[in-house]
Amino acid sequence: MTRIHYRPTLGVITAIVLAIVVAGTRSPRADTPDVAVAAIQKVLDKQEQDWNKGDLDAFLEGYWKSPGIVFQSGGDRNVGFDAMRERYRKRYKADGKAMGRVVFSEVEIQPLGPDSAFVRGRWGLTMPDGKKPGGLFTLIFKKLPDGWKIIHDHTSVADDPTPKPAAG
Repeated sequence: MTRIHYRPTLGVITAIVLAIVVAGTRSPRADTPDVAVAAIQKVLDKQEQDWNKGDLDAFLEGYWKSPGIVFQSGGDRNVGFDAMRERYRKRYKADGKAMGRVVFSEVEIQPLGPDSAFVRGRWGLTMPDGKKPGGLFTLIFKKLPDGWKIIHDHTSVADDPTPKPAAG
């Protein structure tokens, strides 16, 4: 019986090594763009539901629980999860305040890569006293080990849409 000796060429070895390196650079937890968009929309839908139940802690589960999270609104910059949570609590829960009902609309989700996305949209609240504050938001989401989380939130408040009495 004749043995055939096979000697891989440099090209074959290079191709194998390159295939291993390329396969190793793709994150095993990375989502396709469609999967990412659906997962992020699910986070926003849950936040809307939690807010409307008056459950601030559940609403905040959509955010990264880190001292590195940034929340900017109304000229203020809050850095860290605890500072952001306290801002929400003071504004919407302290002293018997009602959270109202929130609606997110005109939501656009743009994946930036396999584990990050840019989101923009409009928010509107209906408060028990009939006031209807609202505005725009811009979010950056990142896929973390515990799922898609907001790591940056810049929310603006539109001018009060309630008609003002005529001066005079």
